[in-house]
Amino acid sequence: MDTARYYTTQNKPLSEEPISKNSVPRVGALHIWTGVKLGALVTAGVGLGYWAALQQQEREQKTSSATELDTSLGSEISRLKAPSTIPYTDYENETKPSYYRDTSRPMHDRMEAFVLDLQDRLVASLESLEPSRRFVRDRWQREDGNGYGISCILQDGEAYEKAGVNVSVIEGTLAPGQLKSMRERNPHTAQKLSATEEYDFRVAGVSVVVHPRNPYAPTAHKNYRRFEVYRKGERDAGPVLAWFGGGADLTPSYVFEDDIKHFHQTLKHACDAHDKSYYPRFKEWCDKYFTNVHRHETRGVGGIFFDDLENKEPEELFRFVYDVGNAFIAAYVPIVAKRMTMPYTVRERNWQLIRRGHYAEFNLVYDRGTKFGLMTPGARIESILMSLPLTARWEYMNEPEHGSPEDKLLQTVRTTFDWTK
Repeated sequence: MDTARYYTTQNKPLSEEPISKNSVPRVGALHIWTGVKLGALVTAGVGLGYWAALQQQEREQKTSSATELDTSLGSEISRLKAPSTIPYTDYENETKPSYYRDTSRPMHDRMEAFVLDLQDRLVASLESLEPSRRFVRDRWQREDGNGYGISCILQDGEAYEKAGVNVSVIEGTLAPGQLKSMRERNPHTAQKLSATEEYDFRVAGVSVVVHPRNPYAPTAHKNYRRFEVYRKGERDAGPVLAWFGGGADLTPSYVFEDDIKHFHQTLKHACDAHDKSYYPRFKEWCDKYFTNVHRHETRGVGGIFFDDLENKEPEELFRFVYDVGNAFIAAYVPIVAKRMTMPYTVRERNWQLIRRGHYAEFNLVYDRGTKFGLMTPGARIESILMSLPLTARWEYMNEPEHGSPEDKLLQTVRTTFDWTK
């Protein structure tokens, strides 16, 4: 993929049409409270003179608050500068690491080496855009001794409001709820795993969520893992069942078709190198999985998603996961670099926070990984909930103006597109 060509193209305007200031209310919690309070006072029959005074007070507060917000909002843009190159965006032409080439090592060990290596590469590429902060590395051990993790977190930066790159390598006994969930989602798994037996498991995975500060830069998520299941106490006999799972998806607040096409085309290129059926299958799977059913919209503009992948030899599947895992850097980080210096106002910031609220809804209500983590005894809650944004917003009955850029985003996530054409 020609990532450099995409990266150096000029930004296009969001819309040729004027944007109404009424699309997304520019009021904060104080102004909402004041409006409710004023309505209550009028209902109670307060005199018009007092009502007019309160209206004037609210206008003054709103003007003052907006001025304060506008002077600080977007101030980070002047301190941001996109680098001429971004590390690790050309994985196809790099020398492959030893864990990739050494087929004599157990697959679990190679997957562990891969996710640790990929974590370092992701951190370096993301940090190349961030002038003020670096990721904090938090290495932790499970209290029962069954595994460890490394959580790399960056908060309150200039380019990123919150970003996390987590690795976990854990083992244990499948809880009844976990076993039930596995058997229900896949008939093949149900044939291999008995509902009356006990099983141990091992998993090595990397999970990434990035929430940029600029509303025009999209949120992105990625995770890849290998899961192995053994009859309890019989690890030496080898796994009863083992599979790969994961994917990557993009969640913008504003629609830039060039960005979305670049993201999808980069992932498609990585998929096609292994199986041309992968991208269309996994893209459709992604659209169905990342859906906020209660809102009748997808979480974002999709990407790829797969689970229980065991249809080929483990070596071939490992190489596929290696490629799509590394392709995420080329697919996503240049988009942030391209959008992070675009000017924005309170309007765009509020819309970004509303969309982050929808993002949080999916993660807490539907996400399979979150549910699995929370059901795992001794789970590290801080790492599981790392995916949640630092800030979010819920406005009652928020409806963007028809034809506005915010409305365009809603129309986009209420249907699906082929972004590779």
